[in-house]
Amino acid sequence: MKLDVIKLDGGKAGSVDLGEDIFGLDPRADILHRVVRWQRNKAQQGTHKVKTRSEVSYSTKKIYRQKGTGGARHGARSAPIFRKGGIYKGPVPRSHAHDLPKKVRMLGLKHALSAKAKAGELVVIDTAEAEGKTAALAKQVRDLGWKRALVIDGAAVNEGFAKAARNIEGLDVLPSVGANVYDILKRDTLVLTKAGVEALEARLK
Repeated sequence: MKLDVIKLDGGKAGSVDLGEDIFGLDPRADILHRVVRWQRNKAQQGTHKVKTRSEVSYSTKKIYRQKGTGGARHGARSAPIFRKGGIYKGPVPRSHAHDLPKKVRMLGLKHALSAKAKAGELVVIDTAEAEGKTAALAKQVRDLGWKRALVIDGAAVNEGFAKAARNIEGLDVLPSVGANVYDILKRDTLVLTKAGVEALEARLK
């Protein structure tokens, strides 16, 4: 499929051929869901923790004698049945990550790119370069109509562009190696540089 290439100032810069096997697929919601779920679970910290019976600060002395009180038998006050006692089978630090085949992850990225292309939310620009001035880049972004955009560059992001984009709300910048399904789907507009297109096609072949 052919797509027009533009410059940051809105001018035309030719066109580019996008591979049908990457940008022309019929997006599948089930694959995208699996990959996004894998990403979010992997990112979840899992640091929640409760104190068990052996960890609460209480004496281990038997609270009253075994027999003759007319009440139930009890040992230490740290038992889960008592207020401020240890928690029984509560959460402990763990990883929420699960495995997902590499082929499914790669396919998910292809379907995410295809979904943006099919929805008309894919833009290809010549280069993503700036002098590090946020105001100038913000004006260009506003003129182009990008409200929530993700810019994916080639192997490395231009330092001046990254610095200028850092303080613009709704604008994210990633190198091609950082391209992922969640970030692509989260933004309204996907912006690829020509170098980014080449790097993604090489990565997904």
